[in-house]
Amino acid sequence: MITVSNLSLQFGKRVLFEDVNLKFVHGNCYGVIGANGAGKSTFVRILSGEQDSTTGQIEITPGERMAVLKQNHFEFDDYSVLHAVLVGHKKLYDIMVEKDALWNDPNLDDAGAMKASELEAEFGEMGGYESESNAAGLLSNLGIKEDLHYKMMSELTGHEKVRVLLAQALFGEPDILLLDEPTNDLDAETVMWLEDFLADYKKTVIVVSHDRHFLDMVCTHMVDIDFGKIQMFTGNYTFWYETSQLLLRQRQQKNKKAEAKRKELQEFISRFSANASKAKQATSRKKALEKLNLDDIKPSTRKYPFIHFKPERSPGDQILEVINLSKKKDGELLFGNVDFMMNKGDKIALFSKDSLAMTTFFQVLAGEVEPDSGEVKFGVTITPAYLPNDNTSYFSGDQNMNLIDWLRQYSKEKDEVFIRGFLGRMLFSGEEVLKKSGVLSGGEKVRCMVSRMMLQSPNFLTLDEPTNHLDLESITAFNNALIEFDGNLIFTSHDQHFMNTVANRIIEITPNGIIDKLMTFDDYIRDEKVKAQRAELYGMEKV
Repeated sequence: MITVSNLSLQFGKRVLFEDVNLKFVHGNCYGVIGANGAGKSTFVRILSGEQDSTTGQIEITPGERMAVLKQNHFEFDDYSVLHAVLVGHKKLYDIMVEKDALWNDPNLDDAGAMKASELEAEFGEMGGYESESNAAGLLSNLGIKEDLHYKMMSELTGHEKVRVLLAQALFGEPDILLLDEPTNDLDAETVMWLEDFLADYKKTVIVVSHDRHFLDMVCTHMVDIDFGKIQMFTGNYTFWYETSQLLLRQRQQKNKKAEAKRKELQEFISRFSANASKAKQATSRKKALEKLNLDDIKPSTRKYPFIHFKPERSPGDQILEVINLSKKKDGELLFGNVDFMMNKGDKIALFSKDSLAMTTFFQVLAGEVEPDSGEVKFGVTITPAYLPNDNTSYFSGDQNMNLIDWLRQYSKEKDEVFIRGFLGRMLFSGEEVLKKSGVLSGGEKVRCMVSRMMLQSPNFLTLDEPTNHLDLESITAFNNALIEFDGNLIFTSHDQHFMNTVANRIIEITPNGIIDKLMTFDDYIRDEKVKAQRAELYGMEKV
């Protein structure tokens, strides 16, 4: 258990949070949420002891072991992959190193042998003899195959190191597990495995994530950093979001009677409880919801952009036809034999094991890259808008151009008030619209690109990783906009909630053809027939 007492953090005159009093107990998973800059990662670093608070204290139950997902990908470059995982349980690892050194000492005397025997016994009591097989199992489940286990960490790619460090944090069933963005660089299958692992975890888990599906699947409680406070309440992310939005609407309708407000909230909680009945932790969650004090939940102060794509014209019956499309790069086949026809109302999620293949495919659709064979045919009524994964070329011109002038170059209407309106939808207001395009953050650039897309009044959207660089508020607004969008779209995203709630059709691109299914993304990655088909196309055993 972790007890947080009278905690505050202040930088100069800026107070991130104060008067924080919380308890994190076994059997629960706590999702830490808050606007960008609210202090989510900082709060986790304070809990881990890596950063000092201004006031207050953190108490951990004596004897409990804490594990933290490391962010420094070079910290363990001198270790083998397997040993980098084992060092996650430092006491066990230190005993292993010490006893092995004693046994391998050619000058070992009786005293040394006695010490080695004692360490051997302690090592066994701690489960040391199963440690390497357990570590190897974690690595394999996280996508690090056996042929990499004995390589040095310095030989691995950045994506592979992320998975090894996650295995390190999970190793040995720590009593307290602190995870900051654990799903970064993980594919859908690995995220599913991690969701199941954490849902069954009996100890204390505290996680920061922008992945709403992940937060919904694993969290029993949300820890919200807002109002300069940190507040804990029962339920997953969707429950927090829907409740917060409902309360915000009610606050805006001041004439509504308090009892009517409470009745509406109680009905919502009942519906949520029913929907949660399929979740692994539903029983405890429903009991906690029955005890929920509605007065403890406040509408969030965070701002959500207004994203709305209004097509200038309705699409006809001919939408998109992709005929025998293929593309190689440096002699490697990225995709081949891609044939499909898009129907009116289709919202297609593209999926692939190869991110380069995905981006190249989107570039071919957008006309930025020529295919090696095949063609792309859009219907004559289609007005497309494209959001690329890499938007550098759109901001590589005049670095001193302010946002009004940047957006004006893409607009038929040049009036400043009109331009400001589209920037304002994406939370650029007041003096912010005079920012120079050369100093924008990654998230700000994406918001500018979305403003540009809304200006185009498209009836067809092509989106390559649209959630990259965005905060939870922008992701949620974008997600809702695509659900409501009346046109067609084709997209890919690492955000599983995005994929699952927007798409009505899944197409997976492989080097040897495609798999095309009318189903949700969740159903797709769990379907046994699909798994067999994927195995055949990838030329490997069932994935």
